[in-house]
Amino acid sequence: MLFASIGRFITLCARHAWAVVALFLVLSGASVYAGMTSLGVTTDTSKMLSPRLAWKQRSDEMGRLFPQKENLLVAVIKADLPEEGEETARVLAEKLSADHKHFAFARRPDANPYLMRNGLMFLDVKPLTTILDDTIAAQPFLAALAQDPSARGLFGALSLIAEGVKQGQANLTGFQAPLSGFANTLEQAANGQAAPLSWQRLLGGQLADLAGHYQFVVTKPNLDFGSFQPGGEASDAMRAAINSLEFVRNGHAHVQMTGDVQLNDEEFATVAEGMVAGLVGSLALVTLWLTLAVRSWRVVVPIVITLVVGLLLTTGFAAVAVGTLNLISVAFAILFVGIAVDFAIQFSVRFRAQNPSEPGAEGMFEALRMTGEETGHQILVAALATSAGFLAFTPTAFLGVAQLGLIAGVGMIVAFVCTTTLLPALLRICRPPLNCPSMGYTFMRPVDQAIRRFRKVLLAVFAVVAAVGLALVPRLQFDGDPLHTKNPHSEGMRALRLLIDNPQTSPYSAELLTASLEEAHKQADKLAELPQVHDAMWLGSFVPVDQEQKLPLIQDAASMLLPTLMVEQTKPAPDANALRASAAETAKALAEVLDKLPAQDPLRRIQSALLKLSQASDASVLAANQALVRFLPPELDQLRTMLQATPVKISDIPPEIADDYLLPDGRALVEVHPNGLMTSSEALRQFVSAVQRLAPDIAGPAVDIVESANSIVRAFEQAAAAAVVMIAIILLLALRRVKDMGLVLAPLMLSALMTVVLVVVLPETLNFANIIALPLLLGVGVSFNIYFVMNWRDGVHFPLASPTARAVLFSALTTGTAFGSLAMSHHPGTASMGRLLLLSLGCTLVATLVFVPALLPKRASDEA
Repeated sequence: MLFASIGRFITLCARHAWAVVALFLVLSGASVYAGMTSLGVTTDTSKMLSPRLAWKQRSDEMGRLFPQKENLLVAVIKADLPEEGEETARVLAEKLSADHKHFAFARRPDANPYLMRNGLMFLDVKPLTTILDDTIAAQPFLAALAQDPSARGLFGALSLIAEGVKQGQANLTGFQAPLSGFANTLEQAANGQAAPLSWQRLLGGQLADLAGHYQFVVTKPNLDFGSFQPGGEASDAMRAAINSLEFVRNGHAHVQMTGDVQLNDEEFATVAEGMVAGLVGSLALVTLWLTLAVRSWRVVVPIVITLVVGLLLTTGFAAVAVGTLNLISVAFAILFVGIAVDFAIQFSVRFRAQNPSEPGAEGMFEALRMTGEETGHQILVAALATSAGFLAFTPTAFLGVAQLGLIAGVGMIVAFVCTTTLLPALLRICRPPLNCPSMGYTFMRPVDQAIRRFRKVLLAVFAVVAAVGLALVPRLQFDGDPLHTKNPHSEGMRALRLLIDNPQTSPYSAELLTASLEEAHKQADKLAELPQVHDAMWLGSFVPVDQEQKLPLIQDAASMLLPTLMVEQTKPAPDANALRASAAETAKALAEVLDKLPAQDPLRRIQSALLKLSQASDASVLAANQALVRFLPPELDQLRTMLQATPVKISDIPPEIADDYLLPDGRALVEVHPNGLMTSSEALRQFVSAVQRLAPDIAGPAVDIVESANSIVRAFEQAAAAAVVMIAIILLLALRRVKDMGLVLAPLMLSALMTVVLVVVLPETLNFANIIALPLLLGVGVSFNIYFVMNWRDGVHFPLASPTARAVLFSALTTGTAFGSLAMSHHPGTASMGRLLLLSLGCTLVATLVFVPALLPKRASDEA
């Protein structure tokens, strides 16, 4: 009765073909409107998991309590000299702070006045003692520079060194490195290639690099969530400001943008590029395979139109039911084309093989009716089972795949409706020729017979493969790190890689919210003792330790240095003649002591450069003056400030720092940084497990990555079990035999285990993007297997020689084409999705075309 009903319904649609086409045209127009007005895309991977999860609630609460840490756009600056980096960061921060249209704030976290003032006190006692002793030893040199912060004063200070050497009172052993660096800069200036001198490196040596090699400008951009790239305008504004900076223009500084906003915007751009190109390419190649499959444009055109209309209707449903797609559900378009085309091919291939008894239009209607009676129920069961496989993921906590499951599940029903209504109507209009028995592969009969003859051997081989797959299941690895699915060549990821090596700037931190500062102190001390932890920061970490030892050292140095550094009025800037005269005088003074200097002493090079500079042009001399002392005044100011350090306590920490660690209600944050690189999933798991043992309620990015992976795996375990049960129930109701249900499910399980073998052997790491191969494997596998089993029930003796085999093969080619377009994406997550889908499709095809014919019970008539 069902077979006849479907056949009559298809005939009805064909008899009223233009009305059906008009109806779908209206529905398609409404779907396009809904998609354009209501459908958006988010690249926020944090929205892919249910907010009901306990760890997700803690993570969301952290974001709510500390919004200044969320959705940031960060400029990472690397310059040839520390001063050039600081100047670039300072000017950039000033420009962005004034841009209230695009930024809520722009800060330099490593240049806070509080941190700069107490810089010496944050050193350990031993390096502090060394740097203070070196600074005191350089007191005459510094005093001369404070009086005259120009090249003239610098040359005069060098004359003092010459006098000390002459009197035998200058011990230059500890100053060889800075003097050598100064000699290099002076030689460049004397040769007309003046380059700025780093006074931080000259005076501080390696101490200048303790703060790291990068400067940062952290901004909170104003996001436009109505755009596909919410931070696009802010990023453009930052890029324009960066390109206007002096040291960026001359190539001495390089600035890259990173942060959540940059990474998300880049990811959407990469995914969208791949999806659009993939969809266009898929449709083009699908059209080619369709032409080879059905051999008539009069069938290809109806199939393509049916696919496009079905895709539009599914998109309209997504706009109404979901509203915002995520990085996984955005793949529904290509997946729809890949799976729904199977229904259309099955119908069309069987349709062309019909041999109606009547000619003309009535023959067309008769052929459509017979095709509906022959394949309609098979496509219905396949659609229902495929839909169930997708919908099983809808209730899970993995919202990314749950959303895809809902859209694709409904899309399969839409595909069935379009195949049994719109496609027959379009076939009626296009009038393709019928009676094409060559739709099957008659040359495959010997293969069918060989499979039946050696079925026991084949089944034994597949049993071994299944056993191997089952044994390898525990070796499957799931990588939940969203950074590993991003384009590593994007600017945001390149900048982020610069920071991963430094625990203080690593994105893999953990955060613990405690009841008070006292509790934060206790927890920080406990967590810092773990071998997996590099440090645990709390508000008290910004108060220097051992102040009672350090302050007397600083005060003693200040008593000797500050009287000569605190100058009310410096000498006026010299002109070119004064500079030449000073250079000549110092060169003469140094020449008098050359015989007292070792052969490789940098003072020899300095004397030669000064002599050459004393004869240079005005432009060269003035350029040398600018290069040598440009960064001197700020360095002297910083030294004066640090020498005036006073005791500090927690209450002295400024709000811009304290607000990141202390809430108004007294709760305090502990920020835990991992020890070592967290680029592997196992290292990250060990770090998170270690901190969770001490603090079960800990949150933060590292915890989010590990817990999200655990939640995704649990979601797939639950969904896979539910999908198999739902598919089994549908098959049992449709086939009414437990044995027949098993004949469909067995190859499904085999293809899954074969996929496991390939994933482990290749290897192909599972991640939150490519793991959707599982529901797709269920959907495609069920469709293919159902056709063969139901044909066997209908008495088909040679499954590989039948039109069904042709349809399955070309369905696989079209589906593989769609997946292949994903595999070629520039986005690693999307590409891994395509690769895994191709692997699972290949395994499904082998199971359907080889295992199923061998598995089907042998009948006496099979050899006929």
